[in-house]
Amino acid sequence: MDDSLQLQQNIGLRQRLAPQQVIFGRFLEMTAPELEDEVRRALDENPALEEREYSDSRPDDAEDFCETAEELQRADYRDDDDVPNYRYNAGNRSADDEYLEPLVVDDLHTIIDVLENQLGDFDLSDSDREIARYIIGNIDDNGYLGRPFASIADDVSIATGIETSTAHVRAVADVIRSMDPAGVCAVDLRDCLLLQLRRMKDSEAVRDAATIVRDYFDLFSKRHYDRLSSRARLSDTRLRKALDIIQGLNPKPGALIEQSNSGDRMRHIIPDFNVEIEPSGRASVSLNGHLPELAIAESFVPDENAALPDRRNREARAFIRARHDEAQQLIRMVNSRAETLMAVMKAIVSLQLRFFESGNTADIKPMILKDVAELTGYDLSVISRATAGKYVATPNGVFQLKMLFNERRKEDSDTSAHEILDVISNMIAEEDKHRPLTDEAIKDRLTTLGYDIARRTVAKYREQLDLPVARLRRTL
Repeated sequence: MDDSLQLQQNIGLRQRLAPQQVIFGRFLEMTAPELEDEVRRALDENPALEEREYSDSRPDDAEDFCETAEELQRADYRDDDDVPNYRYNAGNRSADDEYLEPLVVDDLHTIIDVLENQLGDFDLSDSDREIARYIIGNIDDNGYLGRPFASIADDVSIATGIETSTAHVRAVADVIRSMDPAGVCAVDLRDCLLLQLRRMKDSEAVRDAATIVRDYFDLFSKRHYDRLSSRARLSDTRLRKALDIIQGLNPKPGALIEQSNSGDRMRHIIPDFNVEIEPSGRASVSLNGHLPELAIAESFVPDENAALPDRRNREARAFIRARHDEAQQLIRMVNSRAETLMAVMKAIVSLQLRFFESGNTADIKPMILKDVAELTGYDLSVISRATAGKYVATPNGVFQLKMLFNERRKEDSDTSAHEILDVISNMIAEEDKHRPLTDEAIKDRLTTLGYDIARRTVAKYREQLDLPVARLRRTL
């Protein structure tokens, strides 16, 4: 057996990230509110970290003037007993003052809350009420029932022990289908439209609309109006009236309730940057946020001249050192993040200055991460993290930074995808709805305007705009 030692040399390439790089990458990805929460959490958990206090620069003999207008008025009286009662009334106002009554805010935010609130209007047994809750729980945000009645019947039997049948679940579902908004608890789009048509006042046009949806829904959805008119034996006038009624229905009844929440969610978007255009044409960039000025507590600053601690104080000294290093690292990361974000945002503004001046997406120039990296000297991953999930507030609105990045169609072209999207959108908006433009026709028009792109590229851009094909855009 050979027990001799051998020496081998291998060449390999490895990439390792230091812990500080990982933490800095996480800080870069944070939005302004997330960073504020992180800093507040660190202030609560780390005693070595504190907010910097600002000293008052006024002379020591200057007196503070902190009296309110109410205190000044009450000073006119000898004591509190002489003050009239109306002075203590916070609601006193003159007759011409504007008074806003407090609003009663409805706390029913989802379609499930709205439907369960209406269950009290129906005389249902306890078992039927429990079945109704199971049915409502399977209704999605658009108002559609997401599972078949047989599956719901099995769930009710297993979860509650209530023996029921598919027919009985369907009967309870009919109660929910009579609730508001009209069309809720439908199994598909055809069912949803029929539920709404049944609640409308009877007329010839409503009956024609119900016939189209019930018997010729495929022809209607594909907009084969000539065949639809022939098969349903409707004149052009009657067909047009019926189609007007159908197109006035709501295909997503549950969205009526969810829309109020979407407005609240939009208000929660807090921009990370502010860009102002000065009269001279120069752009001013600033970071948004309300971060406190951080500092290290004096009691946690190590004393280099102190004598070596004895054995009992070594743990305390280690605790102080650890908390001091954590606080120092947080302050360094926050400052580095601010410097990096400012450098990246200034580079973006310099590349997209025309857009920030006009606010028109057609003025967005082709720009990729590499363009920003060349101006800042940062790595592409740093640019990506610094712009991910970030928003910028401009005089023309709030925009997501990722929207400003788009590649060139061709290497020698300076036309951005946003510009072409706007041109296609305007073409379709101004087209003859009786003879809508096909993708090939749009391609030909773009070519005459100097945009040389393929038909499949036109189709891709049209899909990005959520616009259907020409046949589905056609109207009578």
